[in-house]
Amino acid sequence: MNFILPFPLKKFIHQVNIKQAILLMGSCFAEEIGAKLEERKFNAVINPHGILYNPISICNALTDYIENKKYTKEDIFPHDELWRSFNHHSKFADTDADVCIENINHRISQTHQQLKEANWLLITFGSAFAYTHNKQIVANCHKLPSSQFEKILIPKQQISDTWQKQLATLKEFNPQLTILFTVSPVRYVRDGVIENNRSKGILLDAVHTLTEQNTNCFYFPAYEIVIDELRDYRFFKEDLVHPNHLAINYVWQKFTDALCDEETKNFMTDYEPILKSLRHRDLREGTTATLKFKKQLEEKQVALKKKYPFV
Repeated sequence: MNFILPFPLKKFIHQVNIKQAILLMGSCFAEEIGAKLEERKFNAVINPHGILYNPISICNALTDYIENKKYTKEDIFPHDELWRSFNHHSKFADTDADVCIENINHRISQTHQQLKEANWLLITFGSAFAYTHNKQIVANCHKLPSSQFEKILIPKQQISDTWQKQLATLKEFNPQLTILFTVSPVRYVRDGVIENNRSKGILLDAVHTLTEQNTNCFYFPAYEIVIDELRDYRFFKEDLVHPNHLAINYVWQKFTDALCDEETKNFMTDYEPILKSLRHRDLREGTTATLKFKKQLEEKQVALKKKYPFV
């Protein structure tokens, strides 16, 4: 008897290789997958603007990278003794306006070059709901009074039209780039359960329109794996909306099975024992056992480096 609905995935035509450069952008789910890539020595860059949820703000951030935009004091604002940007996560906020601008511009400059050399762009849409300030969609409201914003549901046509133009620009900027879209399985119940489903439906429809019209774009069904295959609250955190480590690991396994080539899978298999050792917290610092453990770990790392000199 089956207690889950099997969701078989075919191998993707384009395969991810450990040597390739990957840029991940979008919701906190992109951070989860990005962290796993980074931990396993992939050349991965995760959310240079910080976490972004709506597809228009993600698209605007990409425009910043392509154009290598330089922010000035006109692009930021003060609130609660910190200078902030409506286009960025609050981690860029600073008491000094010049420091805030410098950090933003440094990150954009880095990502401009990284995007130019990237092989993969992984985009995770979180929600079709967004907030506008002075009729402009913002990435972050920074806890300003709600009276300053208008909540909107971005139409599917606006998402697909905006991204269709962006994909054409990306192809010209970096012809080797392959784009992988996902929709976050995190449910935004603050919008309402019905409203969340409506939002996800818009995102899914827009993404499939884009993948059908662009040969370098693909869809990975993270949303369906969690919501339809796992489909149980035991796979969610205590808030009942964010997938827990079991769900993330399950999606990660599906991701690597469908997307990673054999060389990459072999590397990850060889690296896993080292990764477990690196996670190990030894409370017996300075003992013979600890010194032996560290020596063995170093030997394993040296051997792995010889086998995979490119990592």
